[in-house]
Amino acid sequence: MYGPQKQPLLQVGFLNEVSVDAAGHAILCTLEQYRNTNEVFRITKTNHNILQGVSEPDERLSADQTEMIKNWIYSTAKREWVRKRGPLAKIEDGGAHILFVDDPQMPDIVPLAKEIEPSRPVLYRSHIQVRADLVDGAPDSPTAEVFNWLYSRIKEADLFIAHPVRDFVPKLVEPQKVAYLPATTDWLDGLNKELRFEDSRYYLDIYNAHCLESSQPQLAFPARDYIVQIARFDPSKGIDTDIRSYGELRRKYYKDTPVHQTPQLCIAGHSSIDDPDASAMFDKTMDLIENEYPDLASDISVMRLGPIDQELNVLMSNAKICLQLSTREGFEVKVSEALHTGVPVIVTRAGGIPLQVQDGKSGFLVDTGDYGKVAEYMYKLFTDRDLYAEMSEYAAAHVSDEVSTVGNMLSWLYLADTMTREGGKKLETNGAWINDLAREEAGIPYEEGEPRLPRHYKT
Repeated sequence: MYGPQKQPLLQVGFLNEVSVDAAGHAILCTLEQYRNTNEVFRITKTNHNILQGVSEPDERLSADQTEMIKNWIYSTAKREWVRKRGPLAKIEDGGAHILFVDDPQMPDIVPLAKEIEPSRPVLYRSHIQVRADLVDGAPDSPTAEVFNWLYSRIKEADLFIAHPVRDFVPKLVEPQKVAYLPATTDWLDGLNKELRFEDSRYYLDIYNAHCLESSQPQLAFPARDYIVQIARFDPSKGIDTDIRSYGELRRKYYKDTPVHQTPQLCIAGHSSIDDPDASAMFDKTMDLIENEYPDLASDISVMRLGPIDQELNVLMSNAKICLQLSTREGFEVKVSEALHTGVPVIVTRAGGIPLQVQDGKSGFLVDTGDYGKVAEYMYKLFTDRDLYAEMSEYAAAHVSDEVSTVGNMLSWLYLADTMTREGGKKLETNGAWINDLAREEAGIPYEEGEPRLPRHYKT
């Protein structure tokens, strides 16, 4: 099996080893043992879209689908997790002392874990933009149906940790269990570390080689600047607005400018094995370019990339402007990463993104779908050098530690320590930020002028 750019997809067998030496024996399975994981991924991704309000109107979660998800989780748990020294085993049998369940893909882990070890803390993390307005105000909507099913599975969790936007948490969730934590990134990993000029050129050459293999336009950097959006090919990422904004920029603001003096557009991202929407969204993007912007097709590079972090690093760090034009978004780490490198951003007022950007200082905020305003701001950044320099400098100097590994580690270690120490404390967070609780416990208050995400934000 192969992924983007003909890269082989690694297949791991039951023994969790690659190239397993099975001593010449074949493992035979019955039809009852067959697990159609791809179908489960289709269900979980549809649930994800429904919760964000970006699914097709007729898409709903059926009883058969919930049963399939449960069977998938329980069969995996039985094989891997509940055995002795497995993470879900009793603590006395080597199981984990605290469990974190991430997102709506595997909610049945919560009741299973509580059944095995009732006193063990189990925390649920929700890091998507749940349309709480639909859950609370439209009880017959697909969004309400999916969240009601989800909450029936996770209600035993000790905490419900959401992105730091109150409107992401439906009223069904008990207030005393609600806590907030932003998504984070690591400044020292391949996605963000500073690269030498030679390394940067090397990975840009790799990107252009991948473009050549995929019949996509190559980037002419450094001869020409480029605009970038790095994101999964997902219905909520606003990729069509990227294309329309760039079209407006070129056709309105650069219509009389020689092509070699105009910027290019780069849309790139990794694929995800549990995201069956990616291929369809990629095809829709290419159809939009072919049908509505054929005159600009040679300057729009659209790529699904393999797992090379440094490739995304150089695309972000060398870009002139970063876009994030999502229609729904929990909290986008790519915005934090762009700001950290001093790349001004133009982003939508979607979900938690406005928490990350100071409008007019580190970037510009626009309404979702307003490609005309995006084009106007792009042109302003390309032509006003003083504005660009000020914005770039401000962006790099005003990224909070809350969105880095430091803030992330502080929050999770605080939770683990507080809830698992002898006579473990049962937290009632009542909508507090985990980072605030941790710093209060440590006796280290925020300093005057220290970069900090806004509190009490509502969409």
